[in-house]
Amino acid sequence: MTGPAIGVDLGGTKIEIVTLEADGTTRGKRRTPTPRDDYDATVRAVKELVAAAESDLGVPATVGVGHPGSLSPRTGRVRNANSTWLNDRSFGRDLEAALARPVACANDADCLALSEATDGAGAGAAVVFAVIVGTGTGGGLVVDGHLLRGANGIAGEWGHNPLPWPDEHEWPGPPCWCGKRGCIETWLSGTGLAREAEAALGRPVRGEALTAAADAGEAGAEAVIAAYVERFAKATATVLDLLDPDVVVVGGGVSGLGALYREVPARWADWVFADAVATRLEPARHGDSSGVRGAAWLGRDAALTRSAAGSTARSG
Repeated sequence: MTGPAIGVDLGGTKIEIVTLEADGTTRGKRRTPTPRDDYDATVRAVKELVAAAESDLGVPATVGVGHPGSLSPRTGRVRNANSTWLNDRSFGRDLEAALARPVACANDADCLALSEATDGAGAGAAVVFAVIVGTGTGGGLVVDGHLLRGANGIAGEWGHNPLPWPDEHEWPGPPCWCGKRGCIETWLSGTGLAREAEAALGRPVRGEALTAAADAGEAGAEAVIAAYVERFAKATATVLDLLDPDVVVVGGGVSGLGALYREVPARWADWVFADAVATRLEPARHGDSSGVRGAAWLGRDAALTRSAAGSTARSG
């Protein structure tokens, strides 16, 4: 399986597709708006993008798709997707029927993890935990180069654990869309950071504007970033205690916050149950393209697994 690999990143506003050569070189990219609230049109849009990419290639390719939510191992249907028109639909099976071939599917954080473990910030590491901190907060886990999905298909779903060691004013925490309160996602997502910034500064402040305000010495902005860094350190410390990864890779809109990489590793010493912490904290090397690249590697790896299984069956 050394041919090209197609990856699809199905987002709430756009669908992006990339074609990678076996060495990771980008052969081509395309994108189209996501047909919001229209499931059948979404499947057609992915099919058309794949067809266009293969027309450029002139040869068939493996296909992997990163999508919101996850596929239930019990039903094969999408669950917990913020692109709600995908929920309770057999997206993987329907896409395979549309493309007339096997398709590997995983959630977007899983694809980020696989991308960064394959040829990104976690390349060569035995255990890579990747987190997406954007509109929501999710995670994915790769061990020895293989994506870990888990018995329930939720490995790495760290964003819906509670914030550990909360201060008194943080308890019980903001309500989360999942029905609980105080989930890590409510604190660390871009949405949560914007909420805290507006409450502290009395005006909407997002992204680079918040960092600029802190750099300019605005006390409220500095306090918001300091609290965010401490929460991030606490939340990831529990991952280190449980999984002891070699590297934690950060993707998504909040991954550009430089204070994370300057300060969180030092703060881990306060929370991690070890005398020293060797785990690295790194931004995603492939940036916004990491998820779609991971989807391409997902499809390639699934094809390799099928090929190996077929060879074993034939030799038996």
